[in-house]
Amino acid sequence: MSADVETLVVGGGVVGLAIAAELARRGAAPLLVEQHARVGMETSSRNSEVVHAGLYYPPGSLKARLCVEGRERLYRFAAENGVTAKRIGKLVVATSNSEVPALEALAATAARNGVDDLEHLDAAAARALEPEVSCVAAFLSPSTGIVDSHGLMLALEGHIQANGGEIALATRAVSLTRTGEHFAVQLESVGALTTLPAAALIVAAGLRADALAAGLFPGGPCAPPQTHLAKGHYFTLAGRAPFSRLVSPMPPPGGLGVHLTLDTAGAARFGPDVQWIAEASYDFDDPEGERRRTFEREIRRWWPDLPSDALLAGYTGIRPKISRPGEPAADFAIHGPATHGIERLVALFGIESPGLTAALAIARYVAGLLDA
Repeated sequence: MSADVETLVVGGGVVGLAIAAELARRGAAPLLVEQHARVGMETSSRNSEVVHAGLYYPPGSLKARLCVEGRERLYRFAAENGVTAKRIGKLVVATSNSEVPALEALAATAARNGVDDLEHLDAAAARALEPEVSCVAAFLSPSTGIVDSHGLMLALEGHIQANGGEIALATRAVSLTRTGEHFAVQLESVGALTTLPAAALIVAAGLRADALAAGLFPGGPCAPPQTHLAKGHYFTLAGRAPFSRLVSPMPPPGGLGVHLTLDTAGAARFGPDVQWIAEASYDFDDPEGERRRTFEREIRRWWPDLPSDALLAGYTGIRPKISRPGEPAADFAIHGPATHGIERLVALFGIESPGLTAALAIARYVAGLLDA
């Protein structure tokens, strides 16, 4: 069987798009298949749109390395392609003296990751920047920012097509198998099934990555890590927020805490929280208002003057975690031939935050694995 496609990318989120754009730039003529009618309709469009500086991740991890590299690549790409991205900065705050050691440890981690622009602030200096913030200490991360994720994905689409790649929307990958020297990708589109041979395969399928990739390793020792779904809820703020920067409390296990983000128009949102779910659902779960009360309580730790009834139910997103509840957050799992022994295959698992920030660096890393 000869290959009909040189390189097939499964998944049209921001990471799949970035990979396909990088491969197209290198002349690989990729075909990207996306199950939805538009790109980026799952994790990539249901997040906080934060450009992370690289504060939170274990030094030496893929998350740390690719976040720091990806941040600068993202700002540069946005400037060159008319995508709105702003380095508005973020305050990370300690709201009690007991949190100060953790704040200092976080700053030390950031420094080891190559984040060299943090500014340490006492309470008065923090209030001088953001008068509504209540804290005992903080640091300012000037490199943290925001990006129009939809504009970013549209720009990546344009790069793919301008460089000879193709995008097939409303085309669902049903199964992936290895047949001889090629990959057999069974696709469903408009109710019809077809099998497409591909010489190289990238699995960037987000929430479905583990289920799809399982067919490539039947009974073998390189089974993909299991994906666990973590829903995050976001509340929006009625009216304009009295903040010009992002604000984050000290992060709890499993997430970054209930933090304030601003979109590119200046509207405020708070979140995400962490709710482990068995099946993907984007319903906003708060029938008795307990979630709203929890958010209000957490926000008032650092914004005591949050007006009553100012939080409005916003939206939800789902993170494809490969760590279980109660476990430390796992690193990105990007498995190339050195991991699973199959040439011309790269599979990505657990691409949650900072996946948006790191997308362009992930793309370069994946292309290098294919070329190795």
